Amino acid sequence: MTSAAADAEHYCETLVRDADRDRFLATLFAPQPQRRHLLALHAFDIEIARIRYAVHEPMAGEIRLQWWREAIGGERNEEAAANPVAAALIDAIAVHALPRQPFFDLIEARSFDLYTDPMVSVAALDGYADKTDGGILMLAARIAAGAPPDPAIRRAAFAQTTVRIVQSLARDAARGQLYLPLDVMQQFGAAPEDLFAGKVTPELEAVLANLRLRARDALAAARSALGAMTPAMLPAVLPLAPVKPLLKAMERAHPAFAPPDVSRWRRQWAIWRASRDPARMV
Repeated sequence: MTSAAADAEHYCETLVRDADRDRFLATLFAPQPQRRHLLALHAFDIEIARIRYAVHEPMAGEIRLQWWREAIGGERNEEAAANPVAAALIDAIAVHALPRQPFFDLIEARSFDLYTDPMVSVAALDGYADKTDGGILMLAARIAAGAPPDPAIRRAAFAQTTVRIVQSLARDAARGQLYLPLDVMQQFGAAPEDLFAGKVTPELEAVLANLRLRARDALAAARSALGAMTPAMLPAVLPLAPVKPLLKAMERAHPAFAPPDVSRWRRQWAIWRASRDPARMV
């Protein structure tokens, strides 16, 4: 490994460890060759996800997303080589012959984050989840095991995305962003204006309860596939392990705009336990 490659690997490792410890811990279950490429993949996802918080205007975010499209597409080789995350990611794509379309799909889905258009339906949220967390899960499986996961496992990414949305509800509402599906909001009579004003209403609580139920169903549907997957697939799916305890914590009484978290040691315990019996993730 060249000095530049080693520096890129260290950069990605530090970024993932600091920004998404669940995914970092999951990569520790992979052999070193796959681990460094998993870290590159997760570092890329972190970089893309946080663009919306780094810009003040959508166009600035679109420019950054376009840079990543072109870098992954091979149009910015010199610039990509100077970016540690891009350099490490392009190496992972080459080594594992990763398809580029899932990266483009993820970037396209993340453009939604730059605007204040509402998530119009559960189907739209499902598509967003499949292209973001689901896409990363699929690519991680290709790196770790050389094959995509069972579709039921990828479907569990809906639960992961739902938990992220509930956890960031207050932050997104303050930005005028609505990730709660409009059709579910309308079903229970919840008003987006109340959400943006920081008002917790019984209707909003009903919406959140409905989404938690949908997330649990998505997890439960993956049980058989998780139990039957190959051991090599484990590092790709272990980031799902904290989702179940997070959902359980959210089902207890708490302010809608201050959802509970799960302590670091409990998340680590969930990941370790799932490493022994993946079906326990659900």
